[in-house]
Amino acid sequence: MRAFRLCIAAACAAGLAACSSSSAPLSPNSTSPGGVAIAPPTPDTPADGAAAGSYRPALVVKNGTAAAAAGGPRLYEFQVSDRSDFAVSSSHLSGFAIVANRSGIPEGAGGTTSYTPDFDLQPTTRFYWRARIVQGAGASDWAPTRSFTTPIAGFNRPGELYDPLVYGSTVGTPVGATSFVAGKGIRLNDGNAYVRYQLAQPINGGEFSMEIEGLHPNGPGSKLKVFSMSDGTGDVYRSNYLLVAQYRGLQGNPDNSIAFKALLGDPAYKLEPDFGDRGVRALDPSRGYFWKGTWGNFFRLQVNDGIGGPSLYDLRIGLSDIGFAANAATYNPTPHFAYLGANNGPFGEEDGSFPGAIYRNVWIGAGPRPASLGSALEVIR
Repeated sequence: MRAFRLCIAAACAAGLAACSSSSAPLSPNSTSPGGVAIAPPTPDTPADGAAAGSYRPALVVKNGTAAAAAGGPRLYEFQVSDRSDFAVSSSHLSGFAIVANRSGIPEGAGGTTSYTPDFDLQPTTRFYWRARIVQGAGASDWAPTRSFTTPIAGFNRPGELYDPLVYGSTVGTPVGATSFVAGKGIRLNDGNAYVRYQLAQPINGGEFSMEIEGLHPNGPGSKLKVFSMSDGTGDVYRSNYLLVAQYRGLQGNPDNSIAFKALLGDPAYKLEPDFGDRGVRALDPSRGYFWKGTWGNFFRLQVNDGIGGPSLYDLRIGLSDIGFAANAATYNPTPHFAYLGANNGPFGEEDGSFPGAIYRNVWIGAGPRPASLGSALEVIR
């Protein structure tokens, strides 16, 4: 087991075979072929659940033991994964690793052995790690699994934008009366406040999703905006690429309903639920809801009670649903701007942002949100 095994996310996407070693795998057991016990190593640092100071943390174990009769030198194998079962995830960020496996590490002097990845692990992610000893044709049990979190950081690059928002900073531009709430995110204090993102390149099909607290029934406006997109910094209401997700308040037709409106380059291509498809929900301001919009030649809005929680609303409307050919148009603003809330409030046309909404864990991407991205935020809340 001296083979070096390293699996980054891009390789793993092709399947488990891409992560295998050229050596035959060992079945975990606690003894050598001669029956000599091999005691597993003991996790040392980082402490369980610790926040790592880099994307390449050193993982250290206290050496295990085995009698010399076990045969051969003691070598160590380390595994790192964004899943506690160490299975291969199906989604990842380009340029970052979510799975790594290193074997053949000689036992360290001084009673400890360590492994440091030579690549960056995915940011804002909870990772799990474990180690074992391989000696001769035998292997110890795996040491108890520990976890750590990678540094919390945002980015805006072609095809991918991520903004944690929980530590008093943003990759976007806050406008108006906004304030950061420690460990929670950024708060829009009135209907004229918003956060603006200019995407590094337009995305004509993708996902815009986030966690939100502070939404409550009977909001002070009939068409309050939760998030929006357009092709500029002017009044989103006047854009032919208007896209808004709403949690309507009083006189909301009906009150307290979830709704949306999207224009695909021309007012003729308007995607909007009718009265009966607007979901009336009494949202709790103390709870974090997961809002997700996906688009292309359609728009779909999903609202869940937390990430992975029960669905509260899910509606998709495409061009064929309003009498056009499915390929008649698509949502392709150039340039491409996205907003937490909306910028139309200061222009005096319709209601603007939902006052008091708190946003965090924002993803805008050409692909789906990576499954484990943002999992580190669960640790601090």
